This record gives sequence, C-alpha cells and structure tokens, in this order.
Amino acid sequence: MKKGIISGLHGCLLIVALIVAACHGGRTAKPPAPKAKDIVEQPKELNVSIERNIQTSLEFILASNGVLNDSMHLTKDSLVNDIYQKRSYGPVWSSQDKWLPLSDSLVDFIGHATEYGLFPADYHYSVLKNIRTQTALDTQAQKDAALWSRGELLLTDAFFRIMADLHKGRLPFDSVTLRKDTLTLTGYLNLFDTLCQYKNVAGLMHSLEPKHEGYDSLKYGLKNFLQSMDTLRKYTYIPYPAQTSGDYINNLKQRLFEEGLLNSPYDYLDTTSMKLVIGKFQRDKGLPETGKLNSNTVNALNNTSWEKFKRIAITLDRYKLLPDSMPATYIWVNIPAYSMKIVDSNVVVMESNVIVGQPRTRTPLLTSNVVNFITYPQWTVPYSIIFKEMLPRIKANPSGYLNKQNLMVVDNNDNVLNPDSLNWGKYNKNYFPFLIKQRQGDDNSLGVLKFNFANKYAVYLHDTNARWLFSKENRALSHGCVRIKDFMKLADFLVRNDTLRFPPDTLRSWINRKEKHYVAGFSRVPIFIRYFTCEEKNGGIRFYNDVYGEDRTLCQRYFDSKTL
Repeated sequence: MKKGIISGLHGCLLIVALIVAACHGGRTAKPPAPKAKDIVEQPKELNVSIERNIQTSLEFILASNGVLNDSMHLTKDSLVNDIYQKRSYGPVWSSQDKWLPLSDSLVDFIGHATEYGLFPADYHYSVLKNIRTQTALDTQAQKDAALWSRGELLLTDAFFRIMADLHKGRLPFDSVTLRKDTLTLTGYLNLFDTLCQYKNVAGLMHSLEPKHEGYDSLKYGLKNFLQSMDTLRKYTYIPYPAQTSGDYINNLKQRLFEEGLLNSPYDYLDTTSMKLVIGKFQRDKGLPETGKLNSNTVNALNNTSWEKFKRIAITLDRYKLLPDSMPATYIWVNIPAYSMKIVDSNVVVMESNVIVGQPRTRTPLLTSNVVNFITYPQWTVPYSIIFKEMLPRIKANPSGYLNKQNLMVVDNNDNVLNPDSLNWGKYNKNYFPFLIKQRQGDDNSLGVLKFNFANKYAVYLHDTNARWLFSKENRALSHGCVRIKDFMKLADFLVRNDTLRFPPDTLRSWINRKEKHYVAGFSRVPIFIRYFTCEEKNGGIRFYNDVYGEDRTLCQRYFDSKTL
C-alpha cells in the first residue's frame, strides 16, 4: 500500500515538473529567426516591411547574444535596439529604396579606418559594401526588406563600435589609466542624435579622439605610412626563441613561402635545404649569412608592414589611456625609446637619453610628481637585489666583495659594522637584520644626483657612475630605476623659478665640493613613465624595440586575429 502511494506521489510530481517546465519554456522561448529574404513588390510598402524586419531581427539578436547568422554579429546590440525602439523601428540610414548621404559618409569613414589605427572588418565593412552593391545594382535586392534591414542594423552597430574604439580604444583600462570613460549609455544615444542632427560623421568621430599632440602626429605619420605601402597584407608571425615542433616548422615554411622563397609551404625541406633558404633570406636582407634562425633573422621576418601597423594601433590606443588633458608642465619617460622629455606649455624644453630596467627587472609604468632631489645621495640597496644578487657573493668573500662595490653593512641605528665579524651563513631572505648602503661619492651607483617621487616600487630618477653606458644602443640595463644622462639640466629646470635660494651655479658648486644637500620647495612636476614603441618623426614613423615584449603580448591577445 505504501509503495503504491509513493509511486502515485512520484507521478504527480513528474506531472507538475513537466507543467512548470512547459510554462517556463513558453516564457523564455527564443523568437523565430527573421526571414532571410522579404521581397516587397510595392515601393511604398518597403519602409513598412523594413520596420517589421528590423523589429523581428532585433528580437532574435537580443535573444542570441548579438548573433543573427554566421556573418552578422552585433557587438552593441542593446544600443542598436534602443535607437530603433525609440524610432518605432523605422530606418535611419535609408529611405524607400535609397541609402541616405549620411550612410555614405559612415561607410566612407569605415573604409578609411586604418588611418585611425582601426580595422575596417571590425565595423562590418565588407558586408556593408556588399549590401550596398546589391541594393544599387540588383533589382530584386532593391525590393528585399530583409536585406535593407540588415544593412540598417549593421550601420548602427558599426557607428557605436567605431565611436567606442576611437574614444576608449581596445586595450583594457589598467592601473595607470588616467582617462575617465565619459561615454555612458545616455551619452552614446545622445551622440547618435547629434549625428542625425548635424550629419557630420568625421567631425563627430574626431571630437571623441584624444587631444594629444603625440596622438595627432602619430596619425599623420600613419597616413604617410599607409600611402607608402602597396598593401597591408597579413603575414605569419614567427615567435622566438625558435622551437622544433611541427607547427613551428610549418609556420616558418609558410612565412618563407609568403616571402617568395618557397614554391609551396607544403614542400619537404631537409636541414640542408632549410639552411639554404634561410641563408638566402639573410643575404637579401643584408644580414650575416649563417643559414640559422637567430633573433635578427626572426625580427626581419616579423618586421612586416602588418606587424608595424598593429604596433601603431596599440600606441594610438595607449594615448586613449592618458587623461583628456596633460598638465602644463610634465616629465615624460618613454621606456622603449630610452628617452626622457620635459614638456612645458606644449614645448619640449629638454630631452635626454636614459637607461631603464632590464627585462627581468623592469622599470614600472607609473604616474607621480617629482618633489625633491638630493646631491651626493647614498644608495640603500633594495632587499630584492641583496637576496638575488649580492648575498651569495658576500658569503663567499664578505669584506672583499663589499669593499670592491663600495658597500657597507649598517644596523638599524645606522652603525657601520665590520662584515668579517658577522656570521653570514645564518642570513637569508627570511632573516637579514641589516641594511646595505653604498658610500656616497662619484663611485655611488646613484651618481651625484637623485630625484625622488612617491611610488610603491621604490624607483627614482638618478645619475649613474657608469655614464659610458649611455653610448650603448640597448639601454635596458638597470634594476628598474631610470638613469638620466643630462641630470643637471633636469635639476636646473626644477629650480628655475627659485633664483633667490638657488642662484646660477649653486648646484654645480655643491657637486664640485661633493656636498650632500636636500633640495625641495619647488613646484612639483608630474612625471609619467610609459611604454610607447613608436612615434612620428619628420613625417614618418620611428619604431623602437619592444624591449619588454608588451606589444607582442597585446597583439596576441587583441590584434592577431584581426583582418581588414
């Protein structure tokens, strides 16, 4: 009896579950896919049918995470829906069987998107051109309300996406981003109304771009760069160091085929044949003919117009992470350029070569203010350097190593200790109750001037006792701090408005007398340490070494899958 009751209860629960599931399914059922074609014979009825197709298409797209079909995906589907819902789903880019001039302007702007470091394919360029060609030349397509509605939706989506990419860029905001995202949902919709009112696509887009001279000059250089090229062809990228995997070899053969050095990327190549092919490429590029892959050879293979364009695109986007307006006066350190500039009222008043951190001890990106500087500073060695580099050498020969490096061991009361009296065997990264300092003077690693600014990385600008390193081409050599070649010019600039306390040559007199002085009280000068791998020079673009591989990382994450 009990068994029958339980069985009956299970049956009732199953029926209830099925009813609930059916009701739930009815509430969330996906709208039917819109028609692929909707031919309207009467021209006066075309707009009515377009409205219906726009509405049904948007209902389906919103329920499909922006996807209508394999070739149509809206990235701004909610915004697009808001626009057409507000207009009772009426067309905004076309009327009857004609595209309006405003749509011509937008498509033309998208066609020139590369001049802004953008990829036309991101804004449905090929599909839009195809739709416009069909509706212009094919009498059946002219009557297809479904085709017109797809063109409408793609144009609106393209407008919002290109607007966002020009304003915010495609790189994620990070810890040093200073620009505020002022484009709210209402802002986007208001800008669309502005476009419809003034019908100036280029003017509206330009108003959204960063207001930086470097950005504008880089765009100018980009335009010349594009005009000097036959085509922006996409090439296979070859990572380095070289690998021995089958995929790597196949990619290398594909790249050599693209270079015209192989008849087919599928040809079998033994070791000798591969050396001959690589040797020919090296010879053609003026490289030492070794027949082996090395960094210079791989860099030459990868140094294509396509890779350069992506680096320009990344740099333009980096400008979009800066504040809308820069301070009147600031210090700009560009790590890949090994350069420091002082900008005062939009004029570069001083420029100096610098040395930056090695790839394993990178100079961090940061924003701060230079607040003081010290003549004849004393260097307190960071614990990271003590444990990673110095401690093993000190243990091997305490006084010998420390004396050679002009270092001293001090306790918490700043008392200098005899290194030979310490039991170095018991000290490690978990227990080291001392500081290691370098005696001030010409041999000090900080040189004769150190400039301080607040930051969590314990880095600063300073002179160096190894000034000959400024003559090297690769100047990623420090532990993270920035060494300045023309350090005295920076010091002079900081106290330029305080001639009462610092008459001419005061700083030089202190240094000549090897005196330690703490200089403060001048107006703080903002400092920006950034990573920009290219800039405009004399109408062209100068590329700097991607010293920390930051561009390559961003390319892999955001740009390698892009097409034009």
